Amino acid sequence: MSADSDSREVWALLCELVLDNVRRREAAEALGLSFNRIRALRRISRQPMSMGDLATALVMDPPNVSTLVNDLEELGLAKRSPHPTDRRARVVTATRKGLAAARRADEILSAPPAAVNELDPADVSQLRDILRRLTARL
Repeated sequence: MSADSDSREVWALLCELVLDNVRRREAAEALGLSFNRIRALRRISRQPMSMGDLATALVMDPPNVSTLVNDLEELGLAKRSPHPTDRRARVVTATRKGLAAARRADEILSAPPAAVNELDPADVSQLRDILRRLTARL
């Protein structure tokens, strides 16, 4: 196998592990929200964001983010306010209820799948170190 095909296989396995993880479904069911709404809520719970910055962070078109934020507002999870320095922009902030929902999502999403807990502790440490080096480069 070539280094390129090995890299592709590693990436495919990481994607399968993360993107197809059952925790996403658990979080969506527990909160009654789509995973995209949870992603947005988690972002704005860390720091208020302009609508444009939120669209960029979520890799979504601005009209879709507007719809998503409308839904979060209707549920009492987020609110929009004028941007402090740009009269054309709005800032999205998580409400107290939104912060609690984001914390709940974080609890669910941070629980590793059983297969990770079943790995040898030395393998877990090595995998952690490799992933730290990888994320530091991204």
